[in-house]
Amino acid sequence: MDKVVPSAARAVADVGDGASLAVGGFGLSGVPNVLISALHAQGTSGLSVVSNNCGAMESGLAVLLSAGRIARVTGSYIGANKEFARQYLGGEIEVEMIPQGTLAERLRAGGAGIPAFYTPAGVGTQVADGGLPWRYDGAGGVAKASPPKEVREFDGTEYVLERAIRTDFALVRAARGDRHGNLVFNKSSRNFNPLAAMAGKVTIAEVEELVEPGEIGPDAVHLPGIFVQRVVALTPGQAADKRIEKRTVSA
Repeated sequence: MDKVVPSAARAVADVGDGASLAVGGFGLSGVPNVLISALHAQGTSGLSVVSNNCGAMESGLAVLLSAGRIARVTGSYIGANKEFARQYLGGEIEVEMIPQGTLAERLRAGGAGIPAFYTPAGVGTQVADGGLPWRYDGAGGVAKASPPKEVREFDGTEYVLERAIRTDFALVRAARGDRHGNLVFNKSSRNFNPLAAMAGKVTIAEVEELVEPGEIGPDAVHLPGIFVQRVVALTPGQAADKRIEKRTVSA
């Protein structure tokens, strides 16, 4: 039952080239930076990543992206990541952009054993009809486009069928975790982290504070340990290393 691994490098050692990853975080909040750095250090490449965004400010997944280690991204936001946009428009990377709520539910459905679901999000657009550019040819043309999806009517309203997402591995970050893998997330870091953890066949969690089993009350657990296979305890310095994407102060 003790799922603690001595180092991040050991925890990601079997993540091979071409693996698929669900990665938690939103912007700079709740991003498993230590695990991502360990993955970068071991040289893994050709990765298919599922995440809300692909890193920002040269941190998070941007570390792997800039090194050319990512082959495909399934996400909902490119944002201000200029390197992500450059690689996408230049035909260097394949990108599946989907509505943010749909991405969240596809991850959750994967973890819950639900193969697919119907949603109204995207009906009447290229999300349902197909034709969204997945890969450009580098000269402004579309080399690969999204296929059309099944649309079905329920009670007079049309819905599009979306497939669940399952990945080989998941990387997440939690504020607290015990040796059994039960996790607690802090405020806005409880966004895509629980969902990404559910979708991974092997889920690796870096935790800012490692506690003993029983120290986290059952009602306080945000993600039960059944979804987590490996736990990495961060050092105080790693736990405190949190960047601010946009600093805002009062007048």
